[in-house]
Amino acid sequence: MKALVYEGVETFGVRDVLRPEVGQGHSLVRIEASGICGSDMHAYLGHDDRRPAPLILGHEAAGVIEGGARDGERVTINPLVSCGTCTACRTGRDNLCPDRMIISMPPREGAFAQYLAMQDDNLILVPDHVPLQKAALAEPLAVSWHSVRLGLVALDPGVSRTALVLGGGAIGLAASLALKAQGLNDVTIAEPNDARRLFLENQCDEVSVPAGTGQYGIVIDAVGYAATRAAASALAEPGGVIVHVGLGEDTGGLDIRRMTLQEVTFIGTYTYTPQDFRDTCAAIFDGSLGLLDWAEHRSLDDGPQAFADLRSGAVAAPKIILNPWA
Repeated sequence: MKALVYEGVETFGVRDVLRPEVGQGHSLVRIEASGICGSDMHAYLGHDDRRPAPLILGHEAAGVIEGGARDGERVTINPLVSCGTCTACRTGRDNLCPDRMIISMPPREGAFAQYLAMQDDNLILVPDHVPLQKAALAEPLAVSWHSVRLGLVALDPGVSRTALVLGGGAIGLAASLALKAQGLNDVTIAEPNDARRLFLENQCDEVSVPAGTGQYGIVIDAVGYAATRAAASALAEPGGVIVHVGLGEDTGGLDIRRMTLQEVTFIGTYTYTPQDFRDTCAAIFDGSLGLLDWAEHRSLDDGPQAFADLRSGAVAAPKIILNPWA
C-alpha cells in the first residue's frame, strides 16, 4: 500500500509499505481522509521524541471497513488506545490512562496511508449523509469539545459568559464551534496570521481579532506558547477560567501572581474521553458544529509539500486533509 513516511527532520517520502495485519478485535479500514495535526508538525520539525523516524504519522482519519463482520461500514476513528482496566479507564477517563497511546506513536503506525488496522471499539459508524472528509475532523473537534466541556463546568456563574480563543487553527476554530454548540455564543478568535484571519472572517461565522484588549470569562489557549499563556493570564476576567490545550512550548508565560490574586482557574486538557468523542460525532452528524467546510483537501502524494507549506505559514485554511487514493 502507499503511505506517507516521516523519514527525518522536515523530510517525508511517499513509499510502498506492507499492508497492516488485522488482529482479533480489529478491522482493516481503507482510509479515505486523514488530517494533518499540530502534533504531526511537531514530529516533522524534530520536536517530538515520541515519534521517531521512520514512522507513518497521522491520527485524524475516516474511511471504510474492508472485510470481516463490519465490511462496508463507513467509520471515523478514535485514535486513542488505552488499557481498559486501570482506574482512569474504568471511570471513563481513558485519556488519563498511564498506558495510553495514540496511533502514529510506536509501535502503532498512523493513518497517512491507504489502510489502517484499528480496534473495533475505536470505530464510530458514520451516517451516509455525512462525507468522510468531514467525519475525519472528529478527532480535532473532540479535543476541543472536551476542553470546552471542562472549562464551562469550572466557569463561575458570576463571571461573564464570554470567550476568547487564542489561535485560529483547527483546534481553535473547533473550540469556538464547541463553545457555541454547548451554549456560549459570545466567542472571539484571536489569530495573528493575516491570511488565516481573513479566511476565518470570510468562511466562518466567528469573529477574528487580534488579542490584547478586553477581558473574558473563559480563555482557551489553543496554541500553547509562552506568549499565548501570558495573553491568557492578562485577558481572563477575575474569577475566570483559562483552558490550556496547545502544546507549542513547555514553559513560561503564566502570570501566577495575577491568577492567584484574581482567582483565575487554570485547566490543562488532553485529548478526550470516549464519551466526548461520541458526543462530538453526534454533533457532527446532526449539524450542531456547522458546515465544517473549512478544510483544504490534497492528495497523499502532495503530503511533503503540504507540510512544507504549513511550515512556511502559507496555508490559510485551519486544516489540510490528505486523500491516500487521489
